[in-house]
Amino acid sequence: MYSTAPCSGYLTGMSQAPQSSPAPVEVARPIRFFHRGETVSVQGLESTTSVLSWLREHARCSGTKEGCNEGDCGACTVLVGELQTEGSVRFKPINSCIQFLPTLDGKALLTVEDLGGQHPAQQAMVACHGSQCGFCTPGFVVSLAATLDRHGAAGTTASRQQLADDLSGNLCRCTGYRPILDAGQQMFDLPRPMLDSPAMRAALLAMRADPPLHYAAATPLHAPRTLADLAALRLARPEARLLAGSTDIGLWVNKQFRELGELIYLGEVAELKTITTTLTGTAEGDWLEIGAGASLDAAWTALAALWPAARQMGLRFASLPIREAGTLGGNIANGSPIGDGAPVLMALGARIVLRRGEAQRTLLLQDFYLDYMKNQLQPGEFVESLRVPLPQPADQLRVYKLSKRFDCDISGLSAGLWLQLAGNTVQAARFAFGGLAGTVKRAAGAEAAVLGQPWTEPTVQAAMAALDRDFQPLSDVRASADYRRRAARNLLLRLWLETRPDAPMPAAETSVWSLS
Repeated sequence: MYSTAPCSGYLTGMSQAPQSSPAPVEVARPIRFFHRGETVSVQGLESTTSVLSWLREHARCSGTKEGCNEGDCGACTVLVGELQTEGSVRFKPINSCIQFLPTLDGKALLTVEDLGGQHPAQQAMVACHGSQCGFCTPGFVVSLAATLDRHGAAGTTASRQQLADDLSGNLCRCTGYRPILDAGQQMFDLPRPMLDSPAMRAALLAMRADPPLHYAAATPLHAPRTLADLAALRLARPEARLLAGSTDIGLWVNKQFRELGELIYLGEVAELKTITTTLTGTAEGDWLEIGAGASLDAAWTALAALWPAARQMGLRFASLPIREAGTLGGNIANGSPIGDGAPVLMALGARIVLRRGEAQRTLLLQDFYLDYMKNQLQPGEFVESLRVPLPQPADQLRVYKLSKRFDCDISGLSAGLWLQLAGNTVQAARFAFGGLAGTVKRAAGAEAAVLGQPWTEPTVQAAMAALDRDFQPLSDVRASADYRRRAARNLLLRLWLETRPDAPMPAAETSVWSLS
């Protein structure tokens, strides 16, 4: 989800009025997707109708359950399939309770009913006694089917830990998870069926000929397919709300009953999903460029391949269905002070690329946030991509997250801590914290305390003392101000223990801890 906070005037880099192609001509049409063996057309429903509501109230597919209605419990998990360039269909698990029906356009929807009762995940759940009351079982079965399908193409199996990671967004209050993990391992011993079919692939291919979706409703929704059309549409409709993964906006509708107004859906713009490496060969440096529409899972996988210290944060960022639906660009643009993406990217010196019409400007991420939930976005502007510098030999990065639950929980405190050492001297440092202020921001005093100093215990103690002057934390339901202050100081100490040149302490197997 994107949050726009207009501020007066244009900033450096926007010296001339933006130019843009005319907004694309749109023709209203129904939402079309593949479900239960045929192409379904839907019209007349509000664009904020959830996939879950449509399934239960209109398609009469009641196997998918409503638990929390906010994407936390996994009882509503379904599979959404998208046709790939080579003709295969890639399925991803999503929380149907917070996904709006128009986001299914041109895709395939599979629920527990489509597994037919004989899927290996279902057979293994029965054999391993993985179900008790049964309410959460459809969600677990669908998530396991997604895992089997993902590994099936490569002929591999999933480890017990991989299964636990994939099921982190599925909650069960009866069995204690052990038999469910047993079922996940046993299903790999059974014949592996294909989730797609010739009829599904043919239907998805045929729907590619449909014009871009313009869904006429009380809440109109536009789904441009090119970056140029998005830029023109955004410039023409600066008051429209941008919709990406719906992992935040879905809660506004379900829990706050908010009216959203006109929507522009970003999920059909392929150019926003690209992840590339740019080698400039100049002083500007080289970077990994992550399109704002790339999923959290894809974006963080690419990031962790370059910066392995960020891997655990990626797994604990959110459940797999949330990571598959949500986008890194939306997480950054939303600007929550407890968002997990900004501290890491800010510590790495990332830049954010903004676009308005055909004009483009680039800011350091640390300069993007102005105040609580306020940022530098101008009317008609949107986030196009994020640029993360490639690692250098002297770089040291540590990423830490403290939350009440180990899996699938919002941070009480998070930190991205980066430094460069020359021998025993600190050449550069960027310490970014989330949960300590109204925005994610760098600890300027703590950084100054270590810059040019020997990387010793007295130096880190000076940085810990300076940190108290950098932030004035607040108390809330997740953590007290005193806890946050002491925990942040201790994370700086842990950074020193893990990176000191003489006898560094081995890095923890995980960088995510429970507050409880």
